[in-house]
Amino acid sequence: MKVRDEAGPTGMANDGAAGETADAAGAACSAPEAASDRPAGDAASPEDETDAGPASARRVPERQCIASRTVRPVAEMLRFVVAPDGRVVPDIAGRLPGRGAWVGASRGALAEALKRKAFGRAFKGKGRTDPALPELVEQLLEKDALAALGLANKAGQVVTGFMKVVEALDTERKGAPVHVLVHSREAGADGVAKIDAQARKALALTGREIARIDSLPGVQLDLALGRANVVHAALLAHPTSAGFLARVRRLEGWRAP
Repeated sequence: MKVRDEAGPTGMANDGAAGETADAAGAACSAPEAASDRPAGDAASPEDETDAGPASARRVPERQCIASRTVRPVAEMLRFVVAPDGRVVPDIAGRLPGRGAWVGASRGALAEALKRKAFGRAFKGKGRTDPALPELVEQLLEKDALAALGLANKAGQVVTGFMKVVEALDTERKGAPVHVLVHSREAGADGVAKIDAQARKALALTGREIARIDSLPGVQLDLALGRANVVHAALLAHPTSAGFLARVRRLEGWRAP
């Protein structure tokens, strides 16, 4: 089956989706942004242990992972800052003030950073890590993805239900094409197979790949979409749909072994 289920776009679409929810871990991080130790006019480098703040971070497309010491695109990483109370907290949306340290966006990379005490080194002894930090990261990534799904729904870009999804895949239908197929984690194999077969037909006729998501449980889909018993859904081509796809791929990447 050629319906795309590999890693999707690594960049976060600039749709504003879920940015506010992702700031939850750092709601207390209202301290003024730390000044950079770098001399005025000296350009930031991706090899720096920390960035000089969110504005500086956006100007550098790559950063060094404090766990692996490798330089990677920021879209494949997560930013962490020190809250006013001294805790190291995730900055999922990349907006929290203060210097930021970067870690590969996977549970394994964060575990390695904690094992190596890399945050203490990066923040010069100022960061205090909690053993539950990986669980907090997962909760916020999940919340961010579901908020993005809710935003796509509010924009009128989500259809749900077996028949409506099949109809949306009809290549003769007028309107935006399907960009993402979503099957709940509990979806029956028969229904999934029939929808995927329809998606393959659409791919053969149009050449447009359709991303496929099956990692979210139905109860979370219900809450995000404000509907009961969501098993199958389709997101139409739209910036909010691309935003959801990027965020759910980041969540899946985090969970990958």
